Amino acid sequence: MTARDKPVVYLIGTAAPPVRELAEPVGLLREAGWEVCVVLSPTAASWVEVDALAERTGHPVRVRPRLPSERDPLPQADAVLAAPVTFNSLNKIAAGISDILAVSLVNELLVSGVPTTAAPCVKPVLRQHPAYPANVRLLADAGVRLLDPDALTNRGTDGLATFDWNTTVTEFLGWV
Repeated sequence: MTARDKPVVYLIGTAAPPVRELAEPVGLLREAGWEVCVVLSPTAASWVEVDALAERTGHPVRVRPRLPSERDPLPQADAVLAAPVTFNSLNKIAAGISDILAVSLVNELLVSGVPTTAAPCVKPVLRQHPAYPANVRLLADAGVRLLDPDALTNRGTDGLATFDWNTTVTEFLGWV
């Protein structure tokens, strides 16, 4: 951890339905004493109120890479909570593909030794894809704490996936 008053967590979300509820883990993490910085995939950013998240965290929500001449507007991360992480993003992280900022930051912070927790939101059928279990093992072996999607994911009245954010944040806090 750094010498700041509060530790900093990067809450990195990709385009799975629970990202629509991201204000909830922001509040839970702040209540637990963390400074929260939100980073989203471009599609995830189109599903949420980016300005409201920025106001709630006190930091801009990052979606796109900065120009080389620009300073990073976010403080250095002490931990990462990648939630929700889609099938696509999890596999890209495992392969080291950094084609969007959200995935790129997970890749960079993971190899920098920053404690990283990932909460996949992946359909059961996609978990049967041959790449998925291999990449889950690869990321776990690299030090990523992967949460069980079955323990976190519920279905809302609209039929879309929702997360048990209390469990997600509690698991994250118990590991960092």
